[in-house]
Amino acid sequence: MRVSVQLDDFDIGQELDLFRNGKSNTGAIVSFQGIVRNNSENSLLNMDIEQYPGMTQKAISKYVMTAVERWSLNDALVIHRHGKLFPGDQIMMVATAAMHRHDAFQSAEFLMDYLKSRAPFWKKEITKQGYHWVESVLDDEKALERW
Repeated sequence: MRVSVQLDDFDIGQELDLFRNGKSNTGAIVSFQGIVRNNSENSLLNMDIEQYPGMTQKAISKYVMTAVERWSLNDALVIHRHGKLFPGDQIMMVATAAMHRHDAFQSAEFLMDYLKSRAPFWKKEITKQGYHWVESVLDDEKALERW
């Protein structure tokens, strides 16, 4: 299990190769890559993501351990960036490894839903018109209800 909260970008191919290495009892690996998207008006200049060192890592690690235990995962990986990001930049990745695909898919969805709604990040969108803080949306909150 690995959780990394970092400023630097990452190579998703390299991360997946490292993640897959030595997992002979794994039948499924599911991965997700999150990318900063532009808003509907195409006015996003950049996004500033803030976090408290230590606190964010600890909170994410807790939910990763929950996923590992609940779905009997062989491994899990979460990388989430902070700092100034631009449209098209990688923002995060999740990977889960399990004996069976159902567990790998469900645990990855659980982690993505948690990261979207509960992980202690504060996101500020800077647009051509100014800036605003991103709040959790109803669909994201509803997604958490199934877990």
